[in-house]
Amino acid sequence: MKTMTLDVQKLRQDFPILGIKVHGKPLVYLDNAATSQKPKAVLDAERSYYETMNANVHRGVHTLSERATEAYEGARARMARFVGAQKAEQVVWTRGTTEAVNLVAWSFVRPRLKAGDAILVTQLEHHSNIVPWQLLCEETGARLLVAPIDDTGTVIAEDFARLVAQPGVKFAAFAHVSNALGTILPLKDMIAQAHAHGVPVLVDGAQAVPHLAVDVTALDADFYCFSGHKMFAPTGIGALIGKPSLLEEMRPWQGGGDMIASVSFEKTTYNRVPFKFEAGTPNIAGAVGIAAAADYLTQVGLDAVAAYEHELLEYGTRALQQVPGLTLIGTASAKASVLSFTLEHAHPHDIGTILDAEGIAIRTGHHCAQPVMERFGIPATARASLAFYNTREEIDALVEGLAKVRAVFG
Repeated sequence: MKTMTLDVQKLRQDFPILGIKVHGKPLVYLDNAATSQKPKAVLDAERSYYETMNANVHRGVHTLSERATEAYEGARARMARFVGAQKAEQVVWTRGTTEAVNLVAWSFVRPRLKAGDAILVTQLEHHSNIVPWQLLCEETGARLLVAPIDDTGTVIAEDFARLVAQPGVKFAAFAHVSNALGTILPLKDMIAQAHAHGVPVLVDGAQAVPHLAVDVTALDADFYCFSGHKMFAPTGIGALIGKPSLLEEMRPWQGGGDMIASVSFEKTTYNRVPFKFEAGTPNIAGAVGIAAAADYLTQVGLDAVAAYEHELLEYGTRALQQVPGLTLIGTASAKASVLSFTLEHAHPHDIGTILDAEGIAIRTGHHCAQPVMERFGIPATARASLAFYNTREEIDALVEGLAKVRAVFG
């Protein structure tokens, strides 16, 4: 892939935390799949909300409420443009991907599910895209089908095609990008296959939106969800993007303020989409922040981000392959920004602890993807996950840190 044109050193100046030291060493932050750092544009946007327009939205007639409402709904429109949704009303604000999956599970899938039906997932999924479906299956007597992965961490296409065609499959849910391995799923093909059998699809896009240009309309995803904190936005905010007709069919999930049109003790009528899914005072500042993050990514250019991160991933792959005793877990031909590995004689938690002493932040454990670990016969991995503000020099620091791990554990 052609070298991109990002000025990474200049972009790093946008992220205040990247200038700090940890244990007296410059921070090398390689835990972006868990959460990403925040640029000044996002921090300033959230601060500006609290300093200049802090008020509740939608019902106030005073100036601050009107400003807050304009900012909140403007953020919804900007988010729709960012992911290629046709209407702002397709964007439902949630606390993140997990809440969005649960909303779809209980509001859309649950009323359509009965004993003997099936929900299809893949072996790559994050726990947040497994447990809600298990809960539904336990309640209804439905089955959970799992499309397996091969030794590279790629979904086996023939098995997915066979499973999605089974009678009784009522829904499919799978990641766009695996958080544990970085595998990029062939989303358009999988969605098209599901739709050919009348199966609606939810896509967990938490690991895709920070790294790839996403167009939910082109993908034809019925539901697409993601979290702000992984895309350089605040914590506690995310979005569910749904097809308008499906959102209209869905019943509310939570009851309370703002999701109602009128309330009496005899009957409550619900607000229109998307508000009928947004009970209570929303995370207004978070919506402002996630929209600022979307604008920032658009300005940087997601095509350039993807190209740079691909090049950095290849560099990191080559560098780690030279480390004696190191095994990369997840070697799919289509990958994004994740280097997951084990090291002989060293538990991943020990690797992470020694690297932390060098100022290097990675993630260790099962990454909320225990079935992936089970598939590879390991309890955990060490995971270095990249963002566009990471550099080759930081990969080199990781390799030097792993040499210290090897020195300790032989």
